[in-house]
Amino acid sequence: MQEKTQISRSASGAPRTDITRRIDLTTLRLFIAICEEGNLTRASQREAIAPSAVSKRMHDLEELLEVALFERHPNGMALTPAGESLLHHARVTLLNVEKIAVDMAEHARGVRGHVRMLANLSSIVEFLPDDLPGFFRSHELVRLDLQERPSADVVRGVEEGVAQIGICSADVSTRGLDRFSYRRDRLVIVVRSDHPLARATDLSFADTLDYDHIGLFATSSIYLRSQYTAQQIGKSIRLRVHVPGFDAVCRMVQAGMGIGLIPDRAFEVLSHGMNLTAIELTDDWADRELVLVARDRAGLSATSQLMLDHLRSLGRPH
Repeated sequence: MQEKTQISRSASGAPRTDITRRIDLTTLRLFIAICEEGNLTRASQREAIAPSAVSKRMHDLEELLEVALFERHPNGMALTPAGESLLHHARVTLLNVEKIAVDMAEHARGVRGHVRMLANLSSIVEFLPDDLPGFFRSHELVRLDLQERPSADVVRGVEEGVAQIGICSADVSTRGLDRFSYRRDRLVIVVRSDHPLARATDLSFADTLDYDHIGLFATSSIYLRSQYTAQQIGKSIRLRVHVPGFDAVCRMVQAGMGIGLIPDRAFEVLSHGMNLTAIELTDDWADRELVLVARDRAGLSATSQLMLDHLRSLGRPH
């Protein structure tokens, strides 16, 4: 099928406005199923709808949009560029419908607000446990859906509407998002008390590169920044193991597997009774800022605006 590139237009040349009245959620769900299964028959089985009915819906959808969404092959169906674009919009649309259902169910149970937030590991371990209780004392019926993600994925998730608010490292590009200062921390080197570096009062990151390291997961902003610094020095990090969190870094250091790089506040929270030492890192990049991000502050729900304002106020000097 030759792909058509014209969007649906009226006789005057203006884009048609009746498409939103003619695309239903079932068709979008079936379209996503075909994309995920790569095959119309498997998609129809998954959704418990006859293959002929699925095929007709896809044909009607292509006729309505006036583009080919699939390339049909003997062994399956592949998306055209137009299909790739529709897949993104279809997923966002169904996600938003699911959010409506969740929000309405919560209102029915008496919950008067729902905030979705994505945050990096540092903010969840270091700051949010202290910063959130004050908000909930004043807003007892608000529910928070908090998910941990690497900083770059926080930005992407807020851009795509997965969450209304995000907290990430200031090092990552926040592109077109609204951005506000939140908190600061400083990275420290964690060693066992019997490690050769344990007597140092401070260190540059270069001083640590002759020793085995316990690294955070490969997409974390801390690991990426340390890896970049090592490359600039002309060395590589002697990485013993990647671990998923600051607590795991401390446990591996305690076990003698190497040294670790984590924020000072995380060390204070997690290291009690572990016989570990934190050594200040002198590199400029060790002094870090965490920022709040939102796709459009003016477009946030009233509850999300309250949460954002509460967190922003904690980052301002008093």
